[in-house]
Amino acid sequence: QVQLVESGGGLVQAGGSMRLSCAASGTIFSINFMGWYRQAPGKQRELVAGFRSGGMTNYADSVKDRFTISRDNAKNTVYLQMNSLKPEDTAVYYCNAEIRTTMALRVYNYWGQGTQVTVSS
Repeated sequence: QVQLVESGGGLVQAGGSMRLSCAASGTIFSINFMGWYRQAPGKQRELVAGFRSGGMTNYADSVKDRFTISRDNAKNTVYLQMNSLKPEDTAVYYCNAEIRTTMALRVYNYWGQGTQVTVSS
């Protein structure tokens, strides 16, 4: 079993910064993807930023140049540094990971419990 434990989140004023963390624990053979999605009220869940195996990163256009994703491979942890926050960044942010738990090729998809980020204007 794998668990994703998120930390960070809360209330911040527009223009402020916040950092989210997500640590994966359990039986992990390899991580194919690890990153962050978000879901605002009435909207679909969308990818914010993530790492693919091999180190490639991708970002939503709306957060490029403001958000930075980083990782600590030894700790199976990713961080999302969010700067210049805007009210439209308000959402529940979910950590997501695609993990192989054994040498077999099957990949399992895991989600964190979600953390609320609220940006006040």
